[in-house]
Amino acid sequence: MSIGFGAPGPCPWRAPAAIVLAVAFLLGAAHQAHSQEPVSQRPLGRDVPVFVPPAAGAPGPGVSQRDNPGGVLTLRNAVALALLQNPVLASFAWDIRAQEARILQAGQRPNPALGVLVEDFGGRDFGGGAVNEPIQSQTTIQLSQLVELGGKRTARRELAALNRDLSSWDYETARIDILTEVTQAFTDVLAAQETLAQIERTTQLVDQVQQSVAARVVAGVVSPIEETRASVALGSVRVEVAKARRYLEASRVRLSLLWGQPTPLFTSVEGALRQPPLPLPALETLAARLQQNPEMARWATELSQREASLRVQRARAVPDISVLGGYRRFTDVDAKALVGGVTMSLPLFDRNKGGIREAELRLVKAAEERRATETRLVAALVDAYAVLAAAYDEVTLLRAAVVPGSQQAFEAVSEGYRLGRFGFLDVLESQRTLIANDSQYLRALSQYRKAIAAVERLIGEPLSPAPSRE
Repeated sequence: MSIGFGAPGPCPWRAPAAIVLAVAFLLGAAHQAHSQEPVSQRPLGRDVPVFVPPAAGAPGPGVSQRDNPGGVLTLRNAVALALLQNPVLASFAWDIRAQEARILQAGQRPNPALGVLVEDFGGRDFGGGAVNEPIQSQTTIQLSQLVELGGKRTARRELAALNRDLSSWDYETARIDILTEVTQAFTDVLAAQETLAQIERTTQLVDQVQQSVAARVVAGVVSPIEETRASVALGSVRVEVAKARRYLEASRVRLSLLWGQPTPLFTSVEGALRQPPLPLPALETLAARLQQNPEMARWATELSQREASLRVQRARAVPDISVLGGYRRFTDVDAKALVGGVTMSLPLFDRNKGGIREAELRLVKAAEERRATETRLVAALVDAYAVLAAAYDEVTLLRAAVVPGSQQAFEAVSEGYRLGRFGFLDVLESQRTLIANDSQYLRALSQYRKAIAAVERLIGEPLSPAPSRE
């Protein structure tokens, strides 16, 4: 549709100025980016600061200089370093900033289009073949604006905001994963440190036995073959010391890599590895707390996102209109006129039925995916709880009877050997038993602490001995 009005006048640019103002009124003020409250952090490690990228539009890396501390390192310091400097977690944080930029873009209106049209340029009217008159040329300047109908812009903003929230949930999942990984790596370092100290203490005991055997050989009480056996036993323990040192150094590197440093500068870690285990809550109690897991909590947002996607597809089925207005000037008679019109696509062939149906099916699929996630997390919790319970039983038994008994037996046999009451084979056997039990106890403690971290990751909060925790 096109409408024209002729009105001669000396100033040909007043009308275009009025049209520009009218189009500017149609455009309105720029829409602000949709903003929602960020997703809530899970209770696990909530008080530890995390990496936050600069505000949208501020370029540059988030961490200009990475810290690599020395001295004694605690678990809280290690977690804080990793949450501030881990590159994997930082990548998720930048993705949130990218989604915020997408929200800003989704709220923008379409740009207007400016057109200049010259008609009847160079045409001539022969008037039956006898008259050769030029046809009056016309110059039209017009602006057109696409007007989106059906709530398309609002639907786009809502979808972009929910995509941002899903990225925030992914960030929260990564945060807890990094926290758990740091806790387990820290436990490895602490256990390796304790193992090395335990083997070094055992080396001192074995060295004392070897000196006692050497003195008895010099006195002619025992055969020199026993001194050889004692030397072999001492050499075996020293081999174990060297292995423990190599494993400790590898564990230190794995821990420092979690905050982006391949060379650890800390001298040691400090923790309560040998602290008595806490009573275990029931599996049913932990299963009820699975809703704290961000992989489960995100599904409320996921379902809203699928519904928003469906609204976007339904809005696309509504045809848009284009409003245009312009100024036309007739050159020969020095006249001017306004032109205006509206165009609209006719939804005869494409009504976006396929897009709507796809969004509906993806919404139905989301319910099954949520059930699958819940089933997977329950299965993971059952496995993690089994490991935790087994480690708990092992630590409790070893701590109560096995380790103290083997220590007392070794000391008694060693003293009895010096008094001639036991043979050297008895000393070797008690020595092997002591080393094996101490090593088993440290491994069980390490597995117990790491199993606690795995369970805490699944329930999204610290493990407590109480049957429930609100």
